[in-house]
Amino acid sequence: MVELNESDYPVLSKIKYPSDLRKLDIEGLKQVCADMRKFLIKELSHNPGHFASSMGAMELTVALHYVFDTPDDRIVWDVGHQAYPHKLLTGRAGLFDTNRKLGGLSGFPNPAESEYDTFTAGHASNSISAALGMSVASALKGEPQRHVVAVIGDASIGGGLAFEGLNNAANSASNLLIILNDNDMSIDRNVGSLNSYLAKLNTSKRYNNLRYKTYKLLRRMNLISRQSSSRILRFNNSIKSLLGGEQNIFEGLNIRYFGPFDGHDIERMIRVLTDIKDMKGPKLLHLRTVKGKGFAPAERDPATWHAPGKFDPLTGERPKAGQEPHPLKYQDVFGNTLVELARGNDKIVGITAAMPSGTSISKLQEAFPERTFDVGISEGHAVTFSGGLAKEGLHPFCAIYSSFLQRGYDHIIHDVAIQHLPVTFCIDRAGLVGEDGVTHHGLFDIAYMRTIPGIVVSAPRDEHMLRHLMYTASLHDGPFAIRYPRGAGKLVEWECDLKKLEIGRGEKLADGDQCVILAIGPLALRAVEVAESLRLKGISVGVYDMVFAKPLDENILREVATMDVPVITLEDGAKAGGMGSAVAEWMCANGFHPDITMLGAPDSFIAHGTVAQLHEIVGIDPRSIEEAVVRAVKTGGK
Repeated sequence: MVELNESDYPVLSKIKYPSDLRKLDIEGLKQVCADMRKFLIKELSHNPGHFASSMGAMELTVALHYVFDTPDDRIVWDVGHQAYPHKLLTGRAGLFDTNRKLGGLSGFPNPAESEYDTFTAGHASNSISAALGMSVASALKGEPQRHVVAVIGDASIGGGLAFEGLNNAANSASNLLIILNDNDMSIDRNVGSLNSYLAKLNTSKRYNNLRYKTYKLLRRMNLISRQSSSRILRFNNSIKSLLGGEQNIFEGLNIRYFGPFDGHDIERMIRVLTDIKDMKGPKLLHLRTVKGKGFAPAERDPATWHAPGKFDPLTGERPKAGQEPHPLKYQDVFGNTLVELARGNDKIVGITAAMPSGTSISKLQEAFPERTFDVGISEGHAVTFSGGLAKEGLHPFCAIYSSFLQRGYDHIIHDVAIQHLPVTFCIDRAGLVGEDGVTHHGLFDIAYMRTIPGIVVSAPRDEHMLRHLMYTASLHDGPFAIRYPRGAGKLVEWECDLKKLEIGRGEKLADGDQCVILAIGPLALRAVEVAESLRLKGISVGVYDMVFAKPLDENILREVATMDVPVITLEDGAKAGGMGSAVAEWMCANGFHPDITMLGAPDSFIAHGTVAQLHEIVGIDPRSIEEAVVRAVKTGGK
């Protein structure tokens, strides 16, 4: 438990729930914001999490909980990187030392954790659609007094789903309020014309004053009705265009637009929210905020301070890596290798969806800026855009996190695979990723890719194999997927000569005649370690690195099937539909019936914790693998 002493946090220490917040005056609300900034700097300095986004959303969060009657009124957070202040105000400050730890608070809004968390958040751009559904449902249930607010960032609003939600909201009778939290950042700097547009967007003060006065007058005179609101809104927008000199995109959709306002001026925000919250029809409030507000290092470098890891709460200094050589992250090996490939092949281009630094596509961006494309938070578009590039003779390497690529599944099928286009999908953060939890685990990519005709699905066991697979993919005339985990590999000497691999060919890593482990990805090396440990105990275990989940190495499978020994399949992914399922399907189709034990993620959603803890929970840690082998040998796999 975290102790919130009154001497350290004079107001926050007295806030248990938002109902306590609503008893404060403006000065008290400002002090709450100061207390929360102090609290987060202290807590996140030693228990890392998403820092800069939450620091920039203090006043906005306080204003929302002050004006709206939460939890009866609904606040839907987009992505949820900014939700720590929300958690502190809704009964979870004392538990904050468990944030992102096994069995503790989730790093994102989670309805299973609190009634104040109205909708799952972890992937961008879903808040408007979800909030619109809640608003319409409230009306249908006879609860028109309930307010529903979607809070979305300037990066997330560029996603396709957000535009679909906006378009639907504009044509509904909902009273949805959309708050655009504009800090000119996602994780890396925002890109695209919408970001440039938002940076220049302004509104006429004369019009705002006229609108407020006219609205209140017409309300008093009972001259505004739902039937007449669309005509009035179009008339208002025409006046605003005349007075302001331009019409903005939201008003073009017939959504009332207010702003931009200073998102750190809590008094002004409370006044504006109070004025507009009961207006009929959809409306958008545009707020300008500073990511990292209140902590100078984060304000200067918000990208680095999105999730900075541990730091000194006084100076902002972050621990430096040791001087001794250490393995690179898989993403950095990928980024360096992509630059190497691009130097020798001018058809290679790189694509990412708002994650140039997160995927290390930034390395190609530095070397070949004209051949690197960050399309923003638009994974589906990234895939189809890659398909268009490939159709005209280029070879795109499309780097997207596994959990985010799920959003582009139809595009992979329709816009790449059907035409058998040479797009290489570089699937970062594959497998269990740790503290980010259920919305970010990359457990389903083998299963959802394996069903697509004509695609190659692979996973390297180490950095050298990653380089070989990338080189092989660059020579392949069709869709090719390479999945690799978050974090560092094992090889300090990661560089090696590139070689073309035979697609669908695995590799035997250890001989054994009592049991066989068929593994894929870095777990193949763990299987070798387990086999060596068991050999000392008198158990002989063969280990094969399958390398490819599709196409499978049929020679290995036939060899293993004829050994008539138990088979263990091992993968850092979902068992349902995964590599193990593929092995079982092949065995059955070819008349073999070995005893097969599948190790991988179960048919359930996995919460957050360290990677080691989660591997143990799902049974792919060394001890669990060894126990599975011993059990299989003793019982014949049954």
